[in-house]
Amino acid sequence: MKKAFVLGGTGFLGYYTTNELLKRGYQVSTISLPPLPADNLYPGKDVEIKLGDMNALSDEEIIQMLDGVYAFVYAAGADERVVPAAPAATFFYEANVLPTQRLARLARKAGVKKFVLFGSYFAQFAEEWTDLNLKKVNAYPRTRLLQEEVAIMEGGAEMDVMTLRLPYIFGTMPGRTPLWSMFIDRVKDKEVVHIQKGGTAMVTAQQVAEAAAGAIEFGEHQGKYAICDTNMKYTEFYQMIADALGQTETKIQIVPKEAVKPSMEEMDRQTLAAGKEHGIHLSYVAECQDRDAYLDPETTMPVLQYKKDADIRAWIRDTLNACVRA
Repeated sequence: MKKAFVLGGTGFLGYYTTNELLKRGYQVSTISLPPLPADNLYPGKDVEIKLGDMNALSDEEIIQMLDGVYAFVYAAGADERVVPAAPAATFFYEANVLPTQRLARLARKAGVKKFVLFGSYFAQFAEEWTDLNLKKVNAYPRTRLLQEEVAIMEGGAEMDVMTLRLPYIFGTMPGRTPLWSMFIDRVKDKEVVHIQKGGTAMVTAQQVAEAAAGAIEFGEHQGKYAICDTNMKYTEFYQMIADALGQTETKIQIVPKEAVKPSMEEMDRQTLAAGKEHGIHLSYVAECQDRDAYLDPETTMPVLQYKKDADIRAWIRDTLNACVRA
């Protein structure tokens, strides 16, 4: 029986990934920040759970923890919703890049053969949307790309390193409120909701888990897999939010980029004046949300062998309903 280690196994994506690996016959251990989100998180399943900060452990303690581990799944880190003290690049570098570099290096030393990093589809579009030059002033996509590269370099010739570039993700789990509450707040009690004309790629948490297991079993070293099930316009997504809130009279109205970008630029100035900085400047968010951040599932589904979901909209509805109840 092969051993897998999931960093963040009691978190949202780590929970689904752990369950998928168990289903495939792996022996799974994990470390996560306390507290446990719910008692008996993995009922009837043999999962070795440690609570604590892996980054606080010594190199020797980490190598010992990873002894005999075949695959390491890195399901942790900070995402673009965090608005840290300026400069944001320092925060995301210290939160994502440096820990990944260290743990990839120690995983290789411990004899780990497969290392799967959970990244962001903003790395994908930083490469594709060259006219926006997302990397120039936006710390989040810039450091996500760097995070991928340092992990690959640390893997060397001894450990295969693969990244999942993740879009919007939906699902629920015991003890945690889904992370879409901020979107609920944008729609709640509003008669008119202004959005832009673009759209986004979407997956379920179960598909992320299947893709992670697929990366271990079928992925290639240096593979950067932008996974997707469905592409959806923001108009449809925000209508689903209004429906979850029972707001039958709410109108979802498209506004042009030119109508929102000046206010976004002003909010960027105010944020910087307060000593903070967005990982993706709001003026760039306005540019991105005017476009279709779409992905082609056929580029990754056959490779990683994760399945098309029978009804991803049911997952979205369940997720939004959980946010409304919370």
